[in-house]
Amino acid sequence: MSAQQTALDHPTTPTAEPTAPRFRLPFAWEPWAFAAVLVAIWQAIGSALAGSGNPLLPPPLTVLQALWDSLPELGRGTVSSFLILIPGFGTALVLGVALGLAAGTTPRLARAFFPFAKVAAPVPPTVYIPYAIAVLPTFHLSATFVVFVGAFWPIFQNAAAGALAVEGRHRDNARVLGFGRFETLRKVIFPAALPHIFSGMAVGLGFSFILLTVAELFGANAGLGRFVQYYADFADYPRMVAGILYTGAVTWAVMSLLDALRHRALFWLR
Repeated sequence: MSAQQTALDHPTTPTAEPTAPRFRLPFAWEPWAFAAVLVAIWQAIGSALAGSGNPLLPPPLTVLQALWDSLPELGRGTVSSFLILIPGFGTALVLGVALGLAAGTTPRLARAFFPFAKVAAPVPPTVYIPYAIAVLPTFHLSATFVVFVGAFWPIFQNAAAGALAVEGRHRDNARVLGFGRFETLRKVIFPAALPHIFSGMAVGLGFSFILLTVAELFGANAGLGRFVQYYADFADYPRMVAGILYTGAVTWAVMSLLDALRHRALFWLR
């Protein structure tokens, strides 16, 4: 038998060449490099303006010293801000998820809620701040209400979208297994909608911090937004910039915590 005939009778499958394992850095260096460039630019501008008496952009070391001196006051402001943020965002989370899942699974509720949501959701929540302060009895309630409004609509819309995205075969399987309406909602719809819900939570939490800070500029006696506004009024720019940076750090920490919770909860998407 010829070699050509043997090759025809016993074809060989091509083998893939081994690929070198990808090397992954233990951490991403790009954000640190970008931050170093920003600090260098900040230092250059701050040094150039240092001779103008009270510069609008103080050098980084001056701001760092002001931040260190203001930590006790900033800590109290953080507690005051979270006493508004947690009730407002928590209420928006519970109602947004419950109503969103209900509207996404019940056609009558969908016909009732969705047209209203298309009108109310695009309204900037900041326009409610003066009215809420005038109508509600305390600033705490008015600020909590504004945070609630800002967080509710992204959570509601994403929860409803997640419920609507569940495939019909999953609902049919639940029906075959004898699941009731509430059991189907808890064991099938809710887990399937979790990626959408976490997306809405991230957007709503970002809006909550923005609206919280804006609301505190109007009439708060304490809080992170009040800290920045107070020292801006007295032209204490080192403390003002320190308050801005501290607020950004707190926001980043809370958003990172939410991202870690999402990564842990959505383990099947890893």
